[in-house]
Amino acid sequence: MFQDRARIRVRGGRGGDGALSFRREKYVPKGGPDGGDGGEGGDVVLVADADLRDLSFLARRHELRAGRGRHGEGSNRHGADGEDVQVSVPVGTQVFDAEGRLLADLAHADARVTVAHGGHGGAGNRRFAGPTHQAPRIAEVGASGEEAELELRLKLLADAALLGFPNAGKSSLLRRLSNARPKVADYPFTTVAPVLGTVDAPDGRQLTVADVPGLLEGASEGVGLGDEFLAHLERARLFVHLIEAHEDVEERFHAIDRELRAYGAGLAERPQIVVLSKSDLARERPAFEPDDPRVLAVVPASAVTGDGVDELKRLLFELVPEGPPAAAGPDEIADFLVYRPRPPRQRGARIYRTDHGWRVRGEASEADLRAAGVRPDDVVEHE
Repeated sequence: MFQDRARIRVRGGRGGDGALSFRREKYVPKGGPDGGDGGEGGDVVLVADADLRDLSFLARRHELRAGRGRHGEGSNRHGADGEDVQVSVPVGTQVFDAEGRLLADLAHADARVTVAHGGHGGAGNRRFAGPTHQAPRIAEVGASGEEAELELRLKLLADAALLGFPNAGKSSLLRRLSNARPKVADYPFTTVAPVLGTVDAPDGRQLTVADVPGLLEGASEGVGLGDEFLAHLERARLFVHLIEAHEDVEERFHAIDRELRAYGAGLAERPQIVVLSKSDLARERPAFEPDDPRVLAVVPASAVTGDGVDELKRLLFELVPEGPPAAAGPDEIADFLVYRPRPPRQRGARIYRTDHGWRVRGEASEADLRAAGVRPDDVVEHE
């Protein structure tokens, strides 16, 4: 089942603890501190994959947790960094925080964003040695990784998008045009989720066409989940507006146009091809030639007889510019589009392990202390 939304919890890996160790070898009775640093915690990273079509694979994967850094050891051995968790998502996936604020937009293939950084590794006791403190008996505990509740929303990237009222013949036309096989039946709302199809040209060029579920009047206000379906039109470069040839074509055209204008996001300015669908049912071609610069062509077509399908396919390749659906390629835009810059990463409370207990610098919560390994009866000094 197609899913264009998913809620996940992400958690960066905890940093490894620094080691509290002293060099102990034969003939070296007073060796110095040699505790290595803990490894960095792993990150949770989302990567845009052009081969994925929806977010259904995340439906049962509610938490993404990166690996913990390994602890430091004696002999100045540093712990290994924790393993990153890298999850592929479809191109066009947007990342929102728990308050609904847009954090990032993975707008092109291979774009990547770190949604939860791992915690810093703790410093081993070797780091605390100095001229006046040559045998430090203190080591830092690794920091917790970032945690967040996120919502992922997919906006399909397509060269062209089919739109119109329910039962206008969009799915049947897509079957004729492309390799897609959407469900087709003679009743409204056969299509309940967007469907992508690939249209091939004789010269090998390909276009991606999206069949968006039929819109109702009031769609821009959420009627029939219309506002969610309209979101999938935002990145289409061309609209193929289907109107049944035997209906009141002009009234239907303006009804959908009102929804595009009410929704905003530039949909009302997008160029269109108007397809007078089910032309085999009309006694004569409707006299519809709007004086509208957005309407680049009007094509009668029938998915049953195939009339007009080749002409429509020719127009698609003529009017859609070459290149990927994304507005720019990977070399032209940032790795991902940032809508809410993250504040600089700051360490919270720093927790240290000593010979006789624990030392805390800054404000540490009970959860921080438990995660560090502090027990209720342990001695904890606060600086």
